[in-house]
Amino acid sequence: MSVSRVPVGKQWRFMEVCGTHTMSIAGMGIRSLLGDRLRLVSGPGCPICVTSEGDLMRAVSLAGRDNVIITTFGDMMRVPAQGKSLLDARALGADVRVVYSPFNSLAIADENPGSEVVFLAVGFETTIPAIAATVEKANELGIKNFSILPMMKLVPPALRLLCEHPELAIDGFILPGHVSTIIGPEIYSFIVDEFGIPGVITGFSPEDIADCLLVLTGMIKKGAPKLVNSYYRAVHEGGNPTANALMERAFEPVTAYWRGIGDFPESGLALRSHLRSFDAQNRFELESGEPPELEGCRCGEIILGKIIPPECPMFEKRCNPENPLGPCMVSSEGACAAYYKYR
Repeated sequence: MSVSRVPVGKQWRFMEVCGTHTMSIAGMGIRSLLGDRLRLVSGPGCPICVTSEGDLMRAVSLAGRDNVIITTFGDMMRVPAQGKSLLDARALGADVRVVYSPFNSLAIADENPGSEVVFLAVGFETTIPAIAATVEKANELGIKNFSILPMMKLVPPALRLLCEHPELAIDGFILPGHVSTIIGPEIYSFIVDEFGIPGVITGFSPEDIADCLLVLTGMIKKGAPKLVNSYYRAVHEGGNPTANALMERAFEPVTAYWRGIGDFPESGLALRSHLRSFDAQNRFELESGEPPELEGCRCGEIILGKIIPPECPMFEKRCNPENPLGPCMVSSEGACAAYYKYR
C-alpha cells in the first residue's frame, strides 16, 4: 500500500503506545527538540492508567474485608477510586502488600492459611505470562486460598481501536518494545495493511527513539508505510512461544472496560474454565459495572492521545504527585507523571 497520509505543511502526529517510551521521551527532552511540525502524543500503554474506576473500586472493596490479604504491584497503591486508594485502605487496617512478582503471592498464601490472598492482576502481555504461570502453579500445588482479580489488557485490540477512531488522526506509531518481545512483530501488520499507518518497534535509548522518528518521517514523506522492527536485538518473529503458550492455556479473550475508552471486545482476559475457581470476581461475588469517572479528570483523553497533560486544567494545580486525582499522575509509566517530572 502506498499512502501519503499528511499533506505537506501539516503537523504529523506520532503516538508512543508504551508507557516506558513515554517516560524515556520525556526524560530525554525529545519533545522540546521537535518544533511545530511533529507532535508526539501518549497512548494507552500504561496498564495502571487504563484500569477502570470500577476495577479499582473492587480492589479497594476487597481490601476492606476480613481475612483478606491483597497483593499488588507498587504503582497500584496510590491510584484513587472515588477518592479512596489501597494506601488509604491499608492506613485503616487492611492487609495490603506490595510484591515484585505474582509468585510472591503464593508464598504469602502458604504462610497464611487462614486468609484469602488476592493478587491484583494488572498488566499487558509483558506481565500476563507470569500471572498465568502463577495461577497454574497454585492449581498444581493445590493452594486454595489464592486468587487473582483479573484486570489484564491486550495491546493489539487497543491499537485497532486507535486506528479506527475518527478523531485521533494518528500518522505513525512508536510500537512497544517490551510487549513485542512476547507477541512478536507480525501481529501489528494490520495497522499498515488495513489503515496505511506506518509503525516502528523500537527500544528505549536516545538512539532508538531518534532512529524511530527518522524512519517514521521517512516513510510518510515517501508515502510508503511499512511495519519496521528496529528492536531486532530483542524482538523476533513469533515472539516468545513459551510465554504465548502460557497465556493461551490459562486465559481466554473477553470484553474489557478501559478507562477513557469503554467496553470493547476481546481486549481483556478471563481465566479458562479449568482455572475459574481462582477468579476473585466470582469467588467473592463482587459487583460488576462501572461508576462515573472523576469529573474534570481528563486521563481518558490523555490515554487516547486527544490532549497532552498540560492541556488538562487540573494538571499541576489540583492534580500533582502529592495529590493525584487520576492514574496518569500516579503510575511510573503515566503520561502526566512523565510531564510533571521532566517538563
